[in-house]
Order: sequence, then structure tokens, then C-alpha cells
Amino acid sequence: MKIANVYHYDAFSNEAGKGNPAGVVLNGDDFTEKEMQEIAFKVGFNETSFKISSGVNDLGIRFFTPGHEMDLCGHATMATIYALKTKGLLKQTDQVTIKTRAGSLPIWIDSTGPERIQITMQQAPPQFDKFKGSLKELANTIGLQVDDIDDSLPILYGSTGVWTLLIPIKTLKDFKRMNPNNKLFPSVLKEMPKASIHPFCLETYDTNADMHARHFSSPHSGTIEDAVTGTASGVMGAYYAQFIKRSFQGTLDLIVEQGHEIGKDGRVLVRVSKNDEKYGVEITGNAVFVKELGAKLFCLE
Repeated sequence: MKIANVYHYDAFSNEAGKGNPAGVVLNGDDFTEKEMQEIAFKVGFNETSFKISSGVNDLGIRFFTPGHEMDLCGHATMATIYALKTKGLLKQTDQVTIKTRAGSLPIWIDSTGPERIQITMQQAPPQFDKFKGSLKELANTIGLQVDDIDDSLPILYGSTGVWTLLIPIKTLKDFKRMNPNNKLFPSVLKEMPKASIHPFCLETYDTNADMHARHFSSPHSGTIEDAVTGTASGVMGAYYAQFIKRSFQGTLDLIVEQGHEIGKDGRVLVRVSKNDEKYGVEITGNAVFVKELGAKLFCLE
């Protein structure tokens, strides 16, 4: 019998019950892909991560929603690295490289103790692609009208490891009205039917924040909404740099807020660097241990 000890962490917050919950399994090498998927389904969080060994990098991480495996997940990466750091399981204290299906990515850890651990992860180079579908149908998928979309900015698929559709929204109050119908997403997102949807605006609750967002999962994921998303926040930062800030060179630091509408508010720090026309993206966040989920629930024959 195999037993998975699953630890519950909340990422992008230092307060339990806020931010984005992730399941973390530190003995991922003990399980097959099918078993990992079964465990993630039983856990039920947007993502459960499995720490695995890597012959090239310091460690590997695999990420599973209740429905399928993901190439990369920001909040589950934060949770995994925080777990390893606080449990004394990292050989190097300030930098590691992780292997993911999105590639090998460096992680930096700034620690002054368990109460103050900041984790920075580099993301894949940003990519964008046009949305060519119906604006009316798109707005309908999240319970809004076409007039709620900010037509001064482009609607684009974006990725720094995972594809999502970035939708600029005019005002913050529209976010409380959103009511996603995830089942409609594939029929509207014809170019990328497995993409998630990520509406955002430049009006924020926190005056120090630069962008506000929500994140609605692909129906293939088996979840409805992701509370605070690392990969989507990263590509939002690249979007901000390329289509809003435009003329800067060097580095741009942004604060992305998310999760307020579902009582899970958290923060993602995004740094975008620009050298000529090439962009680099890093995100920084933290995590907090919540509890160990009952191992007996995840026994596999």
C-alpha cells in the first residue's frame, strides 16, 4: 500500500485561509502519473504538486489539477519550495533550479526565518496570440456584457508557461458581477479551447497595487476559479509592460492583487525586465502552512 502525506499550504499570503490553497506531496517519486492524478482529484484543490527527483536540476515538480496535469503552476511552486525550506529539506539555502514541463526554472529564496520567506521564480519567456472569436459570446461566458470590456486594450492569449486569455475590464465593480460558465469556454476559445480566462483591470482595492484580476479555470481542470494565480500574474506583468507601459527599458515592478471576490485575497509581486524587445518575467510570493491532510484518505492499493 502507498500512502501520500499531503500538506495543505496557502500561497501568496502569510495568513491561513487567504491566498491560493495547494496540496503538496513531498514523496512524489513513489507514485505513478495515474496515482498522482488520483491523489490530486481526492485533494480537490486547484493544484496539487508532487516533488520528484531530477537528474539534471536540484529537484522536479509535477502539477495536477483534479482533472489533468499542468505544465507549470506558480502558487503550487511557492507552496512546495516553502514546504521544503521550512522542513530543512533544501540542500542549498538561497537558490535552486526546478524541472517542470515548462522547462528548467531558477528559484531564489530570501529568508529571515519561517515568518519571513520570500520566493522568487523565473517564468518562461512571455508569448501572446490574438483572440479572434465573438466578444459577445466571450463576455457572456463570465456573466458580463460587451460594454464592460475595455476596448482600448487588446484581448490576447498569453503565456509564461500556461496559456490563459487576458481580458481587460473597464471597472473594478464589474468583478463582483462575474459569474463564469466554464463549460462554454472551449466553444468560445476556438484558437485555444483548453485555455483559462483571466479578466483584469487597472483599478484596484489596494492603492499600492497596479492590477486586479480574477482567474476562471478551464473546464478540463475540474475547478471553477483559481484564487491567486502566479503564472497568469506573470504574463499580466508582461502584458502591462508591452501594451500599457510600452516605452520602458530595464525593470518594471508591479503588484497584482486577486481573490477579493471569493474571500481569498492575496498578492503577487511581478518583475518584468526588458532588454531591447526581449522580456523576462519573475514572480515573488510567500506561503503559509495550514494543516496536514489525513494520510489515510490518500492510501493507494
